[in-house]
Amino acid sequence: MKCPFCGAQETQVIDSRVSDEGDQVRRRRRCTVCHKRFTTYENAELRMPTVVKSNGQREDYSRKKIELSLHRALHKRPVPEEQIAAAIERIEQALLNEARRELPTRKVGEMVMAELKQLDQVGYVRFASVYRSFSDVEEFKQAIREVTK
Repeated sequence: MKCPFCGAQETQVIDSRVSDEGDQVRRRRRCTVCHKRFTTYENAELRMPTVVKSNGQREDYSRKKIELSLHRALHKRPVPEEQIAAAIERIEQALLNEARRELPTRKVGEMVMAELKQLDQVGYVRFASVYRSFSDVEEFKQAIREVTK
């Protein structure tokens, strides 16, 4: 670790402590050249997979897009914000568990639909109608049958 005061490459770890949440390590360091002390923090960096669209275009995963999709589907529905946030967390955890660098948008959409199916039947049908591009009433009926099984 480079000293922020003198730029020396050699520093010594004096003390290490894990945060109360257990997701961060605080290290107290001392420069071996200028002897000044400083603190560093170490965090795990989790990288979400890149999303591959149906046209082959790649883009970074966007939590905001998932939030917007869920909020649009659940607009004026009696679903608490805490449940929506928990659903987003489950989707993100599932994406990380895939342990792949790239995932098709279809896979992400299916995860969103699975969460909506558990949260709210109307929200599920709303999302499915846009996601699957329903073209007639029969497709709506099929989505309603899926959700009422």
